[in-house]
Amino acid sequence: MRAAILMVLADQVRRGIAWVYKNAETFGGDPDRLYVTGVSSGAHLAAVALITDWKKEFGFSNNPVKGALLVSGIYDLKGPRLSARSSYIKFNDAIEDALSPQRHLDRLVTPLIVAYADLDTPEFQRQSRDFAAAVKAAGKPVELIRGERYNHFEFPETLANPYGILGRAALGQMRLGSLR
Repeated sequence: MRAAILMVLADQVRRGIAWVYKNAETFGGDPDRLYVTGVSSGAHLAAVALITDWKKEFGFSNNPVKGALLVSGIYDLKGPRLSARSSYIKFNDAIEDALSPQRHLDRLVTPLIVAYADLDTPEFQRQSRDFAAAVKAAGKPVELIRGERYNHFEFPETLANPYGILGRAALGQMRLGSLR
């Protein structure tokens, strides 16, 4: 896999968000209540989308995303670039920088919930903690959630339950229900 594919995927996520924002009313949606959730690679791609300059890229007068729940993602590609993955994903410095949301916190305007499972691999745990700490240090709104006794694959299942850890967090962020 070439790293350029990651740039295409990130662009597709941005364009998908832009399309939903522009067309929400045509299918009964509210463009002012757009929230994004991603897990693992999806959390990385969602975080990359969150650092988009929506005015420059799409002509929007404001940020279309009102909140995001990012679960067990990678937010700085230095680690993966130094890992065994570098044998099949060739990052150059420009791609590493462009796809490392933690390096562009000045562009982040979306309130975040960053979550990870305590049985995730150490790198997913570290990346989540470090990203949340960097967002907080930058004075941006962030909440860090640790899912006790969950692994990387079980933790996202709690999103499907309004009383589950992630389901409750997402509904709370959207101010739906009083489950928090």
